[in-house]
Amino acid sequence: MPIHRTTETIRPTQSEFGQIAYDVMECVYAIHNDFGRFFDETVYKRELADRMPGMELELPVTVTHSTFSKLYKLDVLAHKRGVFEFKAAESIVSRHHAQTINYLLLFDLPHGLIINVRPESVGKYFVNCHQRLEELKNPTVDTSRFASDIAGAAFFHDQLLALIHDWGSGLDTGLYEEALTHFLGGEEQVLLPVPVLGAKGHLHDQKMRLVAPDVAFKLTAFTNQLDSFETHARRLLKHTNLKAIHWANITHKHVTFTTLV
Repeated sequence: MPIHRTTETIRPTQSEFGQIAYDVMECVYAIHNDFGRFFDETVYKRELADRMPGMELELPVTVTHSTFSKLYKLDVLAHKRGVFEFKAAESIVSRHHAQTINYLLLFDLPHGLIINVRPESVGKYFVNCHQRLEELKNPTVDTSRFASDIAGAAFFHDQLLALIHDWGSGLDTGLYEEALTHFLGGEEQVLLPVPVLGAKGHLHDQKMRLVAPDVAFKLTAFTNQLDSFETHARRLLKHTNLKAIHWANITHKHVTFTTLV
């Protein structure tokens, strides 16, 4: 099994999760009123577990593929039915949402809640994910703009699809990126300085992930903004000595491979 959890979960109905979330938030509001807003998130989730039964904290889940292994720890699992992610941030951003989706898929649950304890009033953000990893292992694949003859293409295409067929396509893009880096030999072999060129020549060396000499790779999970990404990636190519960028955009049902030259 590529996903290793230490506890089994129970998929609730939306109304069941709604009641759990209501009870958790009532307790969190009381804790926030007591402790204020300036502590780290760990303080609030541990106090929640002390005040409320059925809370499991920092649950590990390990994702593996061949020699690759990645450990995650979920903030709070409530009654084995709900994912609760605690943040102490100025605002909730897209990566927090993506992180919660990642945990919902890994723990095979449909509903989660991000709780932000930093504002004056506690922020809460519901996250739903009705897909399951077993349903996401065979997305459609578009290679119409992918240059298979450019160095690194075969590895990038074949290894990424092997990961998706094993895990599913909806997980955090950083996980796939980390696995690809591992199979290329690790950070020291992959994350390398690339000269950035300006009007008068060399400006700076910026580290980029390379799948082959002078060929970078990039993973995204856009549902829109692909044109904008491509525009800026081409500007990057213009101001470096890179020959190409192999790019894969991964959504729950579709993977698009593109080579930018």
